[in-house]
Amino acid sequence: MPEIKKILCAVDFSDYSPMVADYANMMAKCSGAQILVLYVAPSLSQYVGFHVPPSSIESFVGEIVTGAEDTMSAFVKENFKDLNVEGKVVTGYPAEEILAICEAEKCDMVVMGTHGRKGIDRILFGSVAEKVVKSSKAPVLTVRPS
Repeated sequence: MPEIKKILCAVDFSDYSPMVADYANMMAKCSGAQILVLYVAPSLSQYVGFHVPPSSIESFVGEIVTGAEDTMSAFVKENFKDLNVEGKVVTGYPAEEILAICEAEKCDMVVMGTHGRKGIDRILFGSVAEKVVKSSKAPVLTVRPS
């Protein structure tokens, strides 16, 4: 069996993110792996040009990232005890960032949630988890909300 040294745990700070953290915890305790907890904040760059000054968008994204960093710190303290854990907040498109950071950080596994969207919601919003599962070089464990 391949050795798991580093696990990327992608969260969105929704109500069931602690459940995703539980699975990452379990995998890390079994393998002795380090955990990288990742949150991807939206970049909002697609809205530049919609009569909104770029500086306003950059300021808003900056506030989102600052808030997310505070939330990440609290999330890591609350959900990961006695483990080697690093929290990271980035901006961009979630699937792309998860895949890029997984590769750059040489993660051996990804643990992430799914929203279980169906029908028109899935068509409109797509599935970050599906994109990651289809494109990741590392195994992906998806956790569906109960």
